[in-house]
Amino acid sequence: MSADSTEVALMVIPGKCHCGNLSFTLVWEPSPDEIPARACGCSFCTRHGGVWTSHPGGTLRLTVQEPSQVSRYVFGTRTAEFHTCCRCGVVPVVTSLIDGRLYAVVNVNAFEGIDPARIRRATGSFDNEDTETRLARRKRNWISNVELLQAPRP
Repeated sequence: MSADSTEVALMVIPGKCHCGNLSFTLVWEPSPDEIPARACGCSFCTRHGGVWTSHPGGTLRLTVQEPSQVSRYVFGTRTAEFHTCCRCGVVPVVTSLIDGRLYAVVNVNAFEGIDPARIRRATGSFDNEDTETRLARRKRNWISNVELLQAPRP
């Protein structure tokens, strides 16, 4: 490495639903000192324990073992899909298709092997946002490099 190049550390965050049907890998670069997370105040997230994080420059790979065992739930403005495992009931990821591009947030409660002390939790409410404002916020703040994969059959 030359004297003028800089090495950037990255963090790879694995996560999954309880049974493993929905799993993800989030690559966060550069590696954060703290992971910001927001506990949404909507009735769905409150009832499911959804605490969400995203990194606009991150890369998310979501793998589905059995697509028939995944429910994609929408409500309210119908601009986001909550990917719920039908077997165990966990919601590890939410996606939003905006202008032909898929954006996502992940549930920090689905993380594996990440020190919980690293997660900085806060609350949030977006009840007063109109649809245009909501989608613009997602484009700015949500993970913008999202890949959905179906696991190959054995």
